[in-house]
Amino acid sequence: MHNQIAVLDLGTNTFHLLIAELRDGVLNEIFLEKKHVKLGEGGITEGRIAPAAFERGIKAMQDFKGVIDQHNVKAVYGTGTAALRTAANGQEFVEQVRSLTGVSIDIIDGEREASLIYRGVREAVPIQGSALIMDIGGGSVEFIFCNEKSVQFKKSYPIGAARLMALFHKSDPISTADINSVETHLDDLLADLHESLGAYRPATLIGSAGAFETFADLAIRKFSLQDRAGLSGYRIVRNQLLDVIDDILHSTHEERSADDKISPVRVDMIVTAAVLTAYILKHASVSEVMLSTYALKEGLLYEKLSGW
Repeated sequence: MHNQIAVLDLGTNTFHLLIAELRDGVLNEIFLEKKHVKLGEGGITEGRIAPAAFERGIKAMQDFKGVIDQHNVKAVYGTGTAALRTAANGQEFVEQVRSLTGVSIDIIDGEREASLIYRGVREAVPIQGSALIMDIGGGSVEFIFCNEKSVQFKKSYPIGAARLMALFHKSDPISTADINSVETHLDDLLADLHESLGAYRPATLIGSAGAFETFADLAIRKFSLQDRAGLSGYRIVRNQLLDVIDDILHSTHEERSADDKISPVRVDMIVTAAVLTAYILKHASVSEVMLSTYALKEGLLYEKLSGW
């Protein structure tokens, strides 16, 4: 018996479509695509989706609906995260998507987002002992303290890479003053996270997809490491990660644009993602860093399939 399902993750930077089926109890990925919509561009600090970004998002959803129809998938589940939940016209976007494509998008809160991220990550990475999952989005960042059995603390913070970039990244390369401004902002917003770091003392930092994939790819090239192709989890040596972050912070926009390991949508946002990651590594005494290529969309997929 084959059960096909489509899940959509509408993020601040990227829209994802994943189609999979459960075949004799085994998950089989059929189709995976992402579109760099940049829904937060031009409006993320104003709390609106700008007209050009709105149209890019609608076009992406129409394209995705065409793929879903080609595969004749009937079970379709969509989620919208930071950009849609904080934008004054987020619901308008959802209604227009439903009108034009018939696809319903559920705008989820940060708690739900963190739960789905945890569900996806634990399918990709063997969590042993106390761990901290970090998912850097464009509009928000989710932190999940957990172990192999359960979530201990989870919270979403409005400190995504696109948001930090719009607020603080004013120089090229990024200046010490800009970095200090980001860190001061993080000090103000992450007080309870610091308390949780002291309470749970995670041994492992797990970065889910996005920026951490870029960090891993840059480290693989720089240090001639094992390729990660086909792997859902990948270990990153802490000092090598810090070395790669230092390279990013000293790079120019032009240098990053020419780097084939950095996707166009992440050319500038990788800088504030690097500042944020370095900040967490400075305050968290983790001995190991892992990449999980699974995140929200895989969590949603496994959640829905577990009921079949």
